[in-house]
Amino acid sequence: MWLEDYKYKQMAYTINKTDGSVVATITDGTVDNTTSVQLFGKSFSGFGEGLNENLVKLLENSASTSAPTAPLTGELWMDTANSQLKVYDGSSFKPTGGAKSSATAPTNPGAGDLWHDSDDDQLYVYTGSAFQLVGPVYTAGQTLSGWKIETLASGGGNKVVSSMYAGSTRVAILSKETFTPSVTQSGFAAIKAGITLNSTLGAVFEGTNTSAANVDVSGTSNTSSTIIAGGNFLRADAADTTTGALTIDADGGIIVGGSQELSVTVASNNVTIAQTSEDKDIIFTVNDAGTTKTAFTIEGATGNVTVAGNLNVTGAYNYTSSEIVEHSDAFLKVNTGGSEADAGLIVETTDTDDARLFYDVSENFWSAGHNQSYSQIIRLADLTDDGNANKGTKGLTTDAGTGNLKVTTLTLAAVGSAITSTSSTDVPTIGQVKTFVDRFAGNVNTTDPSASDGADGDFWFVREA
Repeated sequence: MWLEDYKYKQMAYTINKTDGSVVATITDGTVDNTTSVQLFGKSFSGFGEGLNENLVKLLENSASTSAPTAPLTGELWMDTANSQLKVYDGSSFKPTGGAKSSATAPTNPGAGDLWHDSDDDQLYVYTGSAFQLVGPVYTAGQTLSGWKIETLASGGGNKVVSSMYAGSTRVAILSKETFTPSVTQSGFAAIKAGITLNSTLGAVFEGTNTSAANVDVSGTSNTSSTIIAGGNFLRADAADTTTGALTIDADGGIIVGGSQELSVTVASNNVTIAQTSEDKDIIFTVNDAGTTKTAFTIEGATGNVTVAGNLNVTGAYNYTSSEIVEHSDAFLKVNTGGSEADAGLIVETTDTDDARLFYDVSENFWSAGHNQSYSQIIRLADLTDDGNANKGTKGLTTDAGTGNLKVTTLTLAAVGSAITSTSSTDVPTIGQVKTFVDRFAGNVNTTDPSASDGADGDFWFVREA
């Protein structure tokens, strides 16, 4: 028996893990410390204390600020520094799960671990690379902010809506239908399908929008110089009024009329006002003491311009056509300005001041001439029919009995050549008479004339020597 007992005592312990792999081989009377607990060989003295310590470690999961130095896969460790139970995954200790509440994120987390941020009162989940916020989206200091799903009572039943909050104030409500809450909601007397803004905040949609279905034209008060009320925009579907200047910065200009009859266009800085309907007129009317009157008309069929009232021209009147200008009036009146001035008719010639027929107001008679040389025109009224009894102030009278023209004095200038024609009715001048006497009275000739000195019918006087 003793020999058998000795053989039994000398047999070493082989310690295996759950998967069958060997943790350690322990000889009799020794202890193995390659794991977090002590493993005893047969007949190890004092193994009772170590065994009890092993049991305590298992109870407290090796609670310590430092991880076990020789952990086995699946071993638990209570990390007292972070108050967190962790498990060894074969390479490191990872939290065993559950939410960790702390002001800072846990170290060495595992995918799926939860962390409650005790400062902001928010929950995070570890994705394997970083902690991702689960919610709420606002911190404890920010108070309720963001979307919140709510149920509002109404006469048509409960309505599920999404309310948007900012700092615990409801700014807007998103609803799929229009309804009136049966319980008063501050700033929301009625909920519209879509987004309804809190009326007590004066909330508006701010920013850039590429399109809008409608424009509210109920107001005309502008928020600023760049934010214009809808009522200040010109309507395209109704008559409207603008208090500002309307500028069309395009040569296409303005087109008016159901058939676009009137157009105002620009080409090469020239402005064209056109009536585009065939043979139709352009009519200008005025309000004369409440009565509409036509001032003038441009006729489309003829191109004529008809002026209904008086035509007052302050500038020059130029007529470029070679046709005769006709006036149906019996008289053509000029110089109606009120002050007396010489006035009449000027015919353009190459001379200075051209040719003129005008009334000389300083002399009270008509004058005519050209090139700045003018003389009085004698009228019949300037003559006196008194048989030459009175010559009048003009020196001329007529004789009704004989039809003769009486001249008080008559001076004939010696002009032209000698009168040679027997049919001439010209009045001979003094020079012409002297020439006749010199030739025919013998003042020069003292000899008989030759055949070349005269013509048939001539008289010849020979003065004796």
